[in-house]
Amino acid sequence: MKLLSILMLSVISLLQGNHTVNLTFVGDAMQHAPQITAAQQPDGTYDYSPCFQYLEDDIRWADLAVVNLECPLGGKPYTGYPCFSAPDSYAQQLRDVGFDLFLTANNHCLDRRDKGLMRTCQALDSMGISHIGTYRDQQERDKIIPHIVTVKDMKIAFLDYTYGTNGIPIQGDVVVDFIDQELIAADIAKARERGAHAICVNLHWGIEYQLKPVAAQRTLADWLVTQGVDLIIGGHPHVVEPMEVRYSEEHDKNVLLVYSMGNFISNQSDIDTRGGAMVKVSLKMMNGRAVIVEPRYKLFFVQKPRGAGENYVLIPEARPDLLRADAKGEFTRFMQRTHDLVMSNNKDVPVEQ
Repeated sequence: MKLLSILMLSVISLLQGNHTVNLTFVGDAMQHAPQITAAQQPDGTYDYSPCFQYLEDDIRWADLAVVNLECPLGGKPYTGYPCFSAPDSYAQQLRDVGFDLFLTANNHCLDRRDKGLMRTCQALDSMGISHIGTYRDQQERDKIIPHIVTVKDMKIAFLDYTYGTNGIPIQGDVVVDFIDQELIAADIAKARERGAHAICVNLHWGIEYQLKPVAAQRTLADWLVTQGVDLIIGGHPHVVEPMEVRYSEEHDKNVLLVYSMGNFISNQSDIDTRGGAMVKVSLKMMNGRAVIVEPRYKLFFVQKPRGAGENYVLIPEARPDLLRADAKGEFTRFMQRTHDLVMSNNKDVPVEQ
């Protein structure tokens, strides 16, 4: 009888697709003017291969890795802040190191107006990159959203919304997914109707450079928990904000809430903007539903180039040996401040050992 019970449990597990799906998230992938200059080669091309080399293994660990592309691929002339337009090769390098899904709903998505938004969608499509958050028209959005990815028999829905576009209005038919509870609720309902086992809502929200979430973030997060989502992943403040696992009594499950992962890569100078967090989490099918397993984070630092011929390089916290001597002080300050002022407020989201 005992052997029969074990066999039956094994069969049930197989029928339920009892697999673990690994996800990785990072924050704002910026492209300021000095970054463009550092990547430019003598022949006029742009090389970003040095930038992400020490994080590539962590990115590829995931079955699905997500990045916020916070710069349009608007074509030449390439420009940094305040109105961005990055070379297509920037997105191509992000794809080549393992990112599977690009988020494009952010306050810079209309920096090159409707034309830049449409060109971004076209460029990402031409590179075979999945993307959500902005669309050439409503018909395209209706085909894409909810964006459901099936990994190891698990259906995961991804949604993406922004608080605004820096006051730049839409002029034609393009669509930007703004934070609107009615829209979000409808998208969540569609995802559930189409069989999503887990729902991840990505948000461009909050106040820049604040190390704690503001009331509007907390209120929206509370509402999303009541809607039954599984992951709430935030960006925009350009600094890391706390993370937590919250239990939803209404839905009898845990929800991963990440207020802000900070910058993925940028040229910003304030010490709290000099790096970011990579969030890693697994989902596992148990009793027919997706369950969050082992959420954790890793910190990394953006080492800026010292002069011509050098590029920006992301340095993991565990690899200070990769730092130049002149960068060690800022690296140490960023790590200490982020752990002491931000991550000390985490709830059940530890640093990866």
